[in-house]
Amino acid sequence: MNKEARVQFVIDKLKELYPTIPVPLDHKDPYTLLIAVLLSAQCTDVRVNQITPLLFAKADNPYDMVKMSIEEIKEIIRPCGLSPMKSKGIHGLSEILIEKHNGEVPQSFEALEALPAVGHKTASVVMSQAFGVPAFPVDTHIHRLMYRWNLSNGKNVAQTEKDAKRLFPRDLWNDLHLQIIWYGREYSPARGWSLEKDIITKTVGKKSLIEELEKTVSKK
Repeated sequence: MNKEARVQFVIDKLKELYPTIPVPLDHKDPYTLLIAVLLSAQCTDVRVNQITPLLFAKADNPYDMVKMSIEEIKEIIRPCGLSPMKSKGIHGLSEILIEKHNGEVPQSFEALEALPAVGHKTASVVMSQAFGVPAFPVDTHIHRLMYRWNLSNGKNVAQTEKDAKRLFPRDLWNDLHLQIIWYGREYSPARGWSLEKDIITKTVGKKSLIEELEKTVSKK
């Protein structure tokens, strides 16, 4: 199977498995999505979805958020980890949104990435999920699966993003990045991996890589 055929198999199988695609992080608008994505760094989406209702009950917009102190924000978001940095980021970006963007989340990568604690991945999620702009945010699941599927060399997330954008049609990026995340969680996790369940890796994965994965699993 050549690379083009492997890419098409991935697209078709993901569409079959996830015809409707749930968004992992609960939110109601671009601002609450931005905050949720920021909180998700080194934290599970499940945990974020438990914490955001508590935070948003007090402040679900930048104007209310800046009325809270960094310490108050930190106390609420502590279970998400990295709370000192994240609380400063949330407070700081809320101030900038008011000062520079009339309280609205900007609709450009450049403006988003200029905000405190907002990196390229966070900006990409907001652009794709809040504004429908084609983007391919690469998280640990996508990075792992692009390597397992022999579609990227696993060197770094920047290279994985380039490869994903080169291989997959632009109009499918926003669906595919979510479908791959769900697939990774359900069928191709980092731990507790089973080749029998993981039909995509079984079909398109590099043979030597599959053997290596099976050896790693058998040792556990």
